[in-house]
Amino acid sequence: MTLSADLDISQIPFWGLPQADRLETFRRLRRLERPLFVPEQTVPFIGGGPGYHALVRHADVTEASRNAAVFSSEPCSNSIPDMPRWLSVYFGSMINMDDPRHARLRRIVSRAFTPRILSKMEEDLARAAAEIVDEAIEQGPGDFVAQVAARLPVRVICDMMGIPPKFHDLVLRRTNVILGNADPEYTGIDPNFSRVNVARGLAKLLRAGYSLNRMAARLGDERRKRPTGDLVSLLVGGEERLSPQELGSFFILLVVAGSETTRNAIAHGLKLFTDHPDQRALLLADFDARVGRACDEIVRYATPVIQFRRTLTRDHELNGVPYKKGDKVLLFYNSANRDESVFTDPDVFDITRDPNPHVGFGGPGPHYCLGAHLARREMSVMFRELFTRLPGIRTAGEPDFLLSNFINGIKHLPYTF
Repeated sequence: MTLSADLDISQIPFWGLPQADRLETFRRLRRLERPLFVPEQTVPFIGGGPGYHALVRHADVTEASRNAAVFSSEPCSNSIPDMPRWLSVYFGSMINMDDPRHARLRRIVSRAFTPRILSKMEEDLARAAAEIVDEAIEQGPGDFVAQVAARLPVRVICDMMGIPPKFHDLVLRRTNVILGNADPEYTGIDPNFSRVNVARGLAKLLRAGYSLNRMAARLGDERRKRPTGDLVSLLVGGEERLSPQELGSFFILLVVAGSETTRNAIAHGLKLFTDHPDQRALLLADFDARVGRACDEIVRYATPVIQFRRTLTRDHELNGVPYKKGDKVLLFYNSANRDESVFTDPDVFDITRDPNPHVGFGGPGPHYCLGAHLARREMSVMFRELFTRLPGIRTAGEPDFLLSNFINGIKHLPYTF
């Protein structure tokens, strides 16, 4: 089936529509007999392809995620057009690899997420959340994203990597540019992709990638010479180690994927608990027992990462639909997480939802998010701190959403306490 004018998810302006309108479009797409084929938008200096199949049902997304041998992350999973070498050197990383290269890098970087490492972080997480709320109280309410939601995940990841506090704001600004690459506020690129604005935006994107890559590479050089036992020392030492380029790409992946997913989940969470006071009261009635499911329901309902791409390595039939070698498919997690055939009342925010087989951290398989447990811990710690010390905290206006077909982001969120 080909694209119709009223289902035009290929154009960036579609992603600026109200959330309810986009959800209705994906509801209609799930009712089609087979996945929609979407012509690809060509981007100046990058190019494009013929298009992709939009996998919007939970069954298709999960099955494609499991079958990495057929639904490949190579040459690119985080960009619809193939990423040119001058971009992939910074933004490639292991999410754009299949085994055995992916397995090797995942095995090395999984050292960052062992139970021992994560348990050691508990006190650090609590202290960081307390200090962030201290400063928010001192400043007074304003923008929840800038004052609260964006600060904890960036701080946690920078602390993990040994990035000094004086660079945390710089890391956050670079992250905004990388994931806000289609949003005029961060890059100046207009939704129509005019050549002049795209050139300027890509220059900003390259500067952001280069800056973060060099920051990590310099730190890696120091730890190779003088290991301290921290995470970077573990990643660049031993028999299996990351090269300078791999370390730089991993840091970009870690700070972008790790901070943005958690940051947006926390921001969406405050909005959801403001709009659904019954769910907030339910959480606070037994926080320890309910916060785990609450975090998963926030991630399902908001789905901070909208989609990833896969490319078929051979002809294959998925749930009765044939695909050809070389076909692109997009795994729309936002749609899979609202699939009526899997979730009862999928548009209802319910923190007691059980089971909750959401794909907000990616589908099952080798590319499931390594940092899912850490993200849940950060959300839990921050909501505990906020609701304990600021019981009246709530949003005070509508979110300013990121213009993106990749991240369901909140740029600014007015709040009060």
